[in-house]
Amino acid sequence: MPSNFVARDPEAYDSYMGRWSKRLASDFLDFAGLVEGGAVLDVGCGTGSLTFEIAARRKAASIDALDYESEFVEALNTRKGAASINVRQGDAMALPYESAQFEMALSLLVLHFVPDAVRAISEMVRVVKRGGVVAAAVWDTFGGMPSRRMFWDTVAAIHPPAEQRRSGLLIRPMTRPNELQTAFQHAGLSDVAATLLTIRMDFENFEDFWIPAVFGQGTHSEFLAGLPEPTQRQIQSSVRAAYLAGLPDGPRSFASSAWAVRGMVTR
Repeated sequence: MPSNFVARDPEAYDSYMGRWSKRLASDFLDFAGLVEGGAVLDVGCGTGSLTFEIAARRKAASIDALDYESEFVEALNTRKGAASINVRQGDAMALPYESAQFEMALSLLVLHFVPDAVRAISEMVRVVKRGGVVAAAVWDTFGGMPSRRMFWDTVAAIHPPAEQRRSGLLIRPMTRPNELQTAFQHAGLSDVAATLLTIRMDFENFEDFWIPAVFGQGTHSEFLAGLPEPTQRQIQSSVRAAYLAGLPDGPRSFASSAWAVRGMVTR
């Protein structure tokens, strides 16, 4: 199974997580840098949040983008227009590219959904030339996403069998402090640097918070759909109370942080 992410369609992804990955993409590229005139690979491109940011900076000689989900590949091919982006379907743990083909391999918000992230990092190293850069970012799902904690802590309090699900989602591989950085070092990368990138997740009202989460992508919707309707209603009511925090319904803003790491290929 090349992905632990529950994918449905590009529009659902954009309303749920795509809008935040677009916001994070710019900060991530500022940290990773771009090799002038280099060939760049976007591993796990989704609907193109990072891919289009790379293209907008007009530094890459070529851009390749890969995702396991065929719907995302189709959507990106449709949206790219005249942009020179080579998009294909493939597995991050077995990249369909020659060794030492790129100057950079980048991955934004993907490795914590890959069953074997260490193998995926090794593949990114393999396809990058000596002196090139590998960089990745993953959400700090346990300590850096209060909106996610608010949802799953509420669910677990109402429905105790969800505690195991909550733990699995909040403590994903590569999301704990220094975990991604250590994996890069073990992959043989040199000059490994790490940082914490923080954006704001802004919602217009509770409906804007709730609807994409439960009817869009990912594990929220999958899990809630399997619960009895009275339990679903109780969860929605309690999450709404947590969102409102005693104030009228309206805009809310949550800080959300991601671990970002880059390193140089020296083999």
